[in-house]
Amino acid sequence: MNNKILIVYFSHKGENYVNGKIKNLTVGNTEIVDKKIQSIVGGDLFEIVCEKPYPQNYKECTEQAQNELRQNIRPKIVGNILDISKYEVVYIGYPNWWSTMPMPVFTFLESYDFSNKIIRPFCTHEGSKMGKSESDIKVLCPDSIVFKGLPIWGSKVSQDDKELYEWITSSI
Repeated sequence: MNNKILIVYFSHKGENYVNGKIKNLTVGNTEIVDKKIQSIVGGDLFEIVCEKPYPQNYKECTEQAQNELRQNIRPKIVGNILDISKYEVVYIGYPNWWSTMPMPVFTFLESYDFSNKIIRPFCTHEGSKMGKSESDIKVLCPDSIVFKGLPIWGSKVSQDDKELYEWITSSI
């Protein structure tokens, strides 16, 4: 295992929008991708977990997420990373919600010093790709090196292994 790599993710299980339909996912799409990344690069996994979980119901979840974004709310998260300084590369994954990262990811990024770290963002989506999340990360982490992100169709997380591998190895 490479102990200088941290793989952080926020993922939503329950009702999700997949291929134009609402489907119930027992494991969120972003979590699936994060574990694939760990199998390729090693490193430590950290899941961003909200103190107050998002609703499982798709409509309720999206309404809450949109409200948080509009009001610039930073949901409280549980757990922490004891020593962020030991990591050189941070992969950070999230679903694209309202053209950016879910607000708990903002909370996470504002909780640590990412100076001089390489940040490799990726997101799962159903058509909106990275949105403005890469530029949001650059604003939140101005002293880090933010690589071009990888957008992955949520409905294809089980099929995109070649593209994922090429993205990971393109900068190693």
